[in-house]
Amino acid sequence: MCDPAIIPGRSAVALALLSLCAALTSRAAAEPGLVKSEFIYETAPFPSCHASTLVETRAGLVAAWFGGTAEKHPDVCIYVSRQADGGWTAPQEVANGAGFGPQRWPTWNPVLFQPRTGPLLLFYKAGPSPSEWWGMLTTSTNNGKTWSVPRRLPDGILGPIKNKPVQLANGDILAPTSREGRDGWRVYFERSTDGGQTWTATPFLNDGRQLAAIQPSILLHGGGVLQAVGRTRQGRVFEIWSQDDGRTWGDMTLTALPNPNSGTDAVTLKDGRQLLVYNHRADRQRNFLNVAVSANGREWFAALVLEDDPSAAAEYSYPAVIQTADGLVHITYTWRRQRVKHVVLDPAQLVLRPFREQVWLWPKQ
Repeated sequence: MCDPAIIPGRSAVALALLSLCAALTSRAAAEPGLVKSEFIYETAPFPSCHASTLVETRAGLVAAWFGGTAEKHPDVCIYVSRQADGGWTAPQEVANGAGFGPQRWPTWNPVLFQPRTGPLLLFYKAGPSPSEWWGMLTTSTNNGKTWSVPRRLPDGILGPIKNKPVQLANGDILAPTSREGRDGWRVYFERSTDGGQTWTATPFLNDGRQLAAIQPSILLHGGGVLQAVGRTRQGRVFEIWSQDDGRTWGDMTLTALPNPNSGTDAVTLKDGRQLLVYNHRADRQRNFLNVAVSANGREWFAALVLEDDPSAAAEYSYPAVIQTADGLVHITYTWRRQRVKHVVLDPAQLVLRPFREQVWLWPKQ
């Protein structure tokens, strides 16, 4: 496509094509591992969106997010789009905050999850605010084409709060969750031993104030060793470890990776490495979005810059990340609160570089 030999003449069009080809070639060379970048939709029946989630089904990828006038507005609903015929289907509303009395509430933070057996699960929250919301669940038996009537989760159970659950070797589903209330921001985990029919919860795992943390992701290290990482108000990504498949957890600590009080997501790759998507800043700005990789969950290396916008008003946030059966990594995230962006990576092609001594400085391309 970019062979100068096939572009005849020296016309303005030819020179423009050559310039474009050079730019594309330079960008590809600067971003090894980047396979594809696209928007899930170009137009939608809502002006604002946020908090996407992603899952692989037998029929392909399914994505969901919340959309409406703006976050917290009562017209905010849960939308779903499926990969079909080489593209994404138009956003489809599958849940809203009606039916809880005379007041219609906003919906929040959908999370898709496909257990090894049983229907596709779509968790979300409904309610006036994160401190008062409750957990909801709808299911699909046809890979996201149609959905059941949503049902409320039992009192005290919120479901996965932003990031996907994991299904352990024994079949247990472990959901990473958290609460934002009068006692601060506190992480805990919910477990189901019967495919999501019933749930139990661990105690809170941090004090909520000295270390205020929410929205964990679960990483698998083998032999019952789990690691969770996520968002804090302390300017850095937190981590916490379990040695018994998440039944008990150690002390929560801060990693060296920065966090501007913004959502992260992470996934354990098939080759055993850990991959994290996050905003590599500590100053509350969300105009950088980055990928880091670790062999052991403790020492992280810079892998890719997904977004790097000098405008402080720009926002690229709330990533969701999975690895599909073909080995590729798929990421969705909020693009300026206007659209949902989908990026595909080949993790085998990522070039890892050490961070500078000042960890908040991302290595230049």
